[in-house]
Amino acid sequence: MAEKKSTSKKSKANKKQTLVIVESPAKAHTIEKYLGSGYTVKASMGHLIDLPKSRLAIDVEHGFQPEYITVRGRAKLLKELQRDAKKSDEVLLASDNDREGEAIAWHLNNALKDKTDAKISRIVFNEITPGAITEAVQNPGEIVESKVNAQKARRVLDRLVGYNLSPILWAKVKNGLSAGRVQSVALRLICEREKEVEDFIPEEYWTLDADFVKGKTKFTARLVKYKGENPELKNENAVNDIIAEIQNSECKVENIKQSEKTVRPKAPFTTSKMQQEAANRLGFTSKKTMQIAQQLYEGINIGQNRVGLITYMRTDSVRISQTALDDVRGWLAKNFPDELPEEPIHYAVGKSAQDAHEGIRPTYVEYTPDSVKDYLTRDQLRLYTIIWERFVSSQMKNAKTTTTSAEISAGDALFRVSASRITEKGFYNVIKLLSSKEEKTGTLPALKVGEVLKSDKFYPEQHFTQGPARYTDASIVRTLEEKGIGRPSTYAPIISVLLDRYYVTRSNKQLVPTQLGRIICRILVESFPDVINEHFTAEVETNLDKVEEDKLVWNNMIADFFEPFRKRVDEVMQSVQSIKGSLDEPTDKICEKCGRPMVKKLGRFGYFLACSGFPECHNTKSIPLAKCPMPGCNGEIVARKTKGRGKEFYGCTNYPACSFISHFKPIDQYCPKCGWFLVEKFDKKNGSYKSCINPDCDYLHSAGEEDE
Repeated sequence: MAEKKSTSKKSKANKKQTLVIVESPAKAHTIEKYLGSGYTVKASMGHLIDLPKSRLAIDVEHGFQPEYITVRGRAKLLKELQRDAKKSDEVLLASDNDREGEAIAWHLNNALKDKTDAKISRIVFNEITPGAITEAVQNPGEIVESKVNAQKARRVLDRLVGYNLSPILWAKVKNGLSAGRVQSVALRLICEREKEVEDFIPEEYWTLDADFVKGKTKFTARLVKYKGENPELKNENAVNDIIAEIQNSECKVENIKQSEKTVRPKAPFTTSKMQQEAANRLGFTSKKTMQIAQQLYEGINIGQNRVGLITYMRTDSVRISQTALDDVRGWLAKNFPDELPEEPIHYAVGKSAQDAHEGIRPTYVEYTPDSVKDYLTRDQLRLYTIIWERFVSSQMKNAKTTTTSAEISAGDALFRVSASRITEKGFYNVIKLLSSKEEKTGTLPALKVGEVLKSDKFYPEQHFTQGPARYTDASIVRTLEEKGIGRPSTYAPIISVLLDRYYVTRSNKQLVPTQLGRIICRILVESFPDVINEHFTAEVETNLDKVEEDKLVWNNMIADFFEPFRKRVDEVMQSVQSIKGSLDEPTDKICEKCGRPMVKKLGRFGYFLACSGFPECHNTKSIPLAKCPMPGCNGEIVARKTKGRGKEFYGCTNYPACSFISHFKPIDQYCPKCGWFLVEKFDKKNGSYKSCINPDCDYLHSAGEEDE
């Protein structure tokens, strides 16, 4: 009996021990369940080794070599990984399969190789499933040096730009500001769009709809021609004149046309397309979308199993693996056999796309949204649903619609109405959350050319031309992608940085530059027009791709940029006039602590009041935006932030005695009906408009109108 125990211990001791290092604990937890005994899975928590934050740490005189250090607070974790590696027979570096992940693996390899005799290898995978993980472990490879160099080049370039531009802002504008190669270009786009919005002059125009009746059926058509010309209805009088002329005229069906349209399914999601759809359909910010996608990728507990539900969520490719195509076609053959194409559908990958990863898709198509809804949060389910629908529908037959269009004459006026119906559902069979207005059908009664109808009622409606729309999360991501600015992994961080630094605010889901942001943008664009522009930024991305493909030496790329850039930095530092202190505005408010006047200052988080006696007096407070509307309260409304997520709201200075809050920012105007303050709102139908914050008051009008 004792001999058996000894043999068992010996066998256990001889068993090969493998250390697998991933980036996050959630991913480690999922993978460890798949691999079982003999494998230890640990998380590096991202970068353990990086450039220091306190100094440049780039040797510009010797090939721009970076000086790496252990990230502050990560030394203990690194030592633990070194101890684990020493006890292991093999080490597998399983960081993400992109440039950042390759750099993490490279740093880990350098930190571990002198601490262990174990063989250190690199493994990559696109999805966290038992099959993908097993295949990766069985086929280890080497670290791709060219990919590491591409990350190094980007990191060095961004450090050189940021650490040279930021001191200019400190010297000329305000301490504590920052600039960056990519974020500053995105800021420029937002500022330029804001200028277009401000310069736009809306013009009044009118439309005219009319109800027509056949038997018991009523339908509405729109005026499209008057006296053979496109109607120019610039005011109410012009519309009323037409109504007066035609309201007693005979109404007759002049033309009926039918057309068929084939609607093709869309490709699986890339990162940018997922962020755009999540913003438009679900109202998610780009940051929120990526956080939830990360959770779905790293693993969710489905019953007794932990499952990575989607593939890697940072990709600009729409390529799908053969295994995934076989799986989805098998699922469709069982569930929608009539909508299964004869051959798999392949989508073209963009020229600039890095094809390291597949498009974003569910790892197991049989995990339908309905089957996993009990295991996901509401937001996880909604994002997973659009990913699942987009992927499955991409491998289904086209849909077909038939549109019937009828033209009805009334005197010299011609009205038109259209209605569509789906004749072949195709991929629409699985589309629910992704369904659009275009897919919703209307109905028309059976009409014949020459048939006489009755007009019932006319609907004249005033409109104003809408200027260019401010950027939203969806539209700025789309623009960044189209212009080649940044990569899938950077879209969300770019927006977050601009918001965190108060260069941009989010108002009614629109990105609006602050005064601080506009000042910074103006200085940077005027001083560095060749750097703070989309063409340079896109060119950098192209060159980084060449470095990764081993077609360009990274040091040479940096050298070609840096010498003229450094010279220009010196010139700007000497020539640009400082505006420090000019942003401060005197006020009539008195500091309650020392009796000196308060000054309106522009800080990192917007305007605030500060004592003019600084540094002797440190008193600061929020700027009142409006009077509190609650009866008997003499408080003022100020901007506040929630404790957890730091989301801005507006509350009373008498809190907690007064609990009034508003999620809309007050404007410096009060309602002529009830006296509560007004806020500016926005929707696609009406554009920007002013509205009373009082829930019992219906006052609102165009933001372009002046109060009487």
